[in-house]
Amino acid sequence: MTATIAPQRTNLLGLSREEMEAFFLSIGEKKFRAAQVMKWIHHEGCDDFAAMTNLSKALRARLADVAEIRGPGVVYEGSSSDGTRKWVLEVEDGSYVETVLIPADNGKRRTLCVSSQVGCSLDCSFCSTGKQGFQRNLTAAEIIGQVWVAQRSVGPRKDTANRPVTNVVMMGMGEPLMNYDNVVPAMKLMLDDNGYGLSKRRVTLSTSGVVPMLDRLGDELDVSLAISLHAATDELRSELVPLNRKYNIRALLDACQRYLAKCADTRMITIEYTLIKDVNDQQEHAEQLAALLEELPCKINLIPFNPFPHSGYEKPSRNQTMRFQQWLYELGYTAPIRSTRGDDIDAACGQLVGRVKDRTRRHERYIRSIQIDAD
Repeated sequence: MTATIAPQRTNLLGLSREEMEAFFLSIGEKKFRAAQVMKWIHHEGCDDFAAMTNLSKALRARLADVAEIRGPGVVYEGSSSDGTRKWVLEVEDGSYVETVLIPADNGKRRTLCVSSQVGCSLDCSFCSTGKQGFQRNLTAAEIIGQVWVAQRSVGPRKDTANRPVTNVVMMGMGEPLMNYDNVVPAMKLMLDDNGYGLSKRRVTLSTSGVVPMLDRLGDELDVSLAISLHAATDELRSELVPLNRKYNIRALLDACQRYLAKCADTRMITIEYTLIKDVNDQQEHAEQLAALLEELPCKINLIPFNPFPHSGYEKPSRNQTMRFQQWLYELGYTAPIRSTRGDDIDAACGQLVGRVKDRTRRHERYIRSIQIDAD
C-alpha cells in the first residue's frame, strides 16, 4: 500500500505583495485578500488564520489547509544590561542565526540588525562571524522572519508612530549582496505599507563591496547604503577584507557614486570603519581615508574592534579612538564613534556567531590553526 503524501503548504511569511496576490488568485480568491492577510502577519504578528476575523470562516479554513505562517524558531532571547536584545533563531536546516535589537534616543529608535546568511560567505579577518564558516543563504521568509519575531516579542504595531522596530540594518551574519535574490524581496516587505511600512532611509544594507550586485541593487531599490571599508589602501583592505582582491577600493567607490546617482533624493553613504589597534588607527590612516573619500558624499562610522578569542587583533584605547575621530573632524568629516552595545550577551558588531553547519570547513581550519599556534 502506497502512503499518501500530504501536499506542502505555502509559507506566506516571506511572500511579497505581488506573490501574495498571485497566491490568492491561485486559490480562486480576489487580490485584495493579499493586503488583509499581509497586515495580519506583519502588523499584528499573527500566525493563526482562525484569528483573522475580517476573513470569512470558509476562507480561514481553506487557508489552514493550503498555507501556513511559519517563522524561525526562537532558541534563545536575552537582554543586555544596556537594553540591547538578542534572539538566536533556528532556521530550516537546524542552523542558528542571530538578530539584535538596539534601542536609542530613550527608546524612540529601535534598530534591528538582521542576518542574511547562515554564517558568512566572506572571511574578513577581524570578524568572529566569518570564522564560523558558511552553510547557505537564508530564504526571504527567514530574513523577514527575524523582523517578525522581534516585533512579536516587543509587541504589535499600534500605529505608524509606535513601531516596535523603527529601523532595520542588514548588518547581521552574512554578506547581503551574496544573497541578493532573497534579501531584496525581504527588504521590499520592510518598505511595503502592508508589511512593515519603513522609510527607505530607515532600511540600510551593509556590504563589503560586491560591485555587480550593488549596481543591480541601484536599479531596484534606493535604501540607505553602508560600506564596510575598514582601510584606505588596497594593500591593507585586501588583508582585512579578502573580497577587495576581486573588487578593489576604486571599483567599489565608483559603484557607490553610481548608486547615489540613481537615488531619487539627496543621499549620503555610511562608511563603516572598524578601528584596530596599530593596524588602521594611526594619523596616516585618517589622512589616507580623508583623501580617499573626498569626492563621495558620506559620513564615517568608527567602530572600535570587538575582541574575540585568537583573533590576533586588539581594540584601540578610548583615547586613541577619540584622537582618530578628531583627526577626521579636522579634515572635514563627521565621524561618530559607534557605542559597543550588547557585548555582555555577545551581540556587539562582529560577535554574531550562531550555529553553522559549515560546508566550507573554514571553521575547522580556523580551530586547527589555533591549536597549532597553542602547541
